[in-house]
Amino acid sequence: MIWGYTAAQFGAVLVSLGSTVLGLVVGYQAYRGFRRNDSRSMRYLSVGLVLLTAVSFSLAFFGTLLLRLQVLPAAVGDPLRLVVRLLQFAGLAFITYSLYSRP
Repeated sequence: MIWGYTAAQFGAVLVSLGSTVLGLVVGYQAYRGFRRNDSRSMRYLSVGLVLLTAVSFSLAFFGTLLLRLQVLPAAVGDPLRLVVRLLQFAGLAFITYSLYSRP
């Protein structure tokens, strides 16, 4: 047990944090590519990666934390989950659009 979590739960949080950091790095590099080349597809790739990794994970992590601490009522859990899934969907839609958009 690590801070009340099993080793598998703690490992999942660490891997999610690592994925978020790597997603931000790739999103930042895509943003730099957009700024350097004024490439529209790189802009959409950057937005998609940030939505898919950093924004959705941060919202899920802090929302779950606030639910566990009972700062938020339990009724907020399902709408929060829906918003996270919508952000992930939007991120994937931006990435897909970036792959097929023409300059």
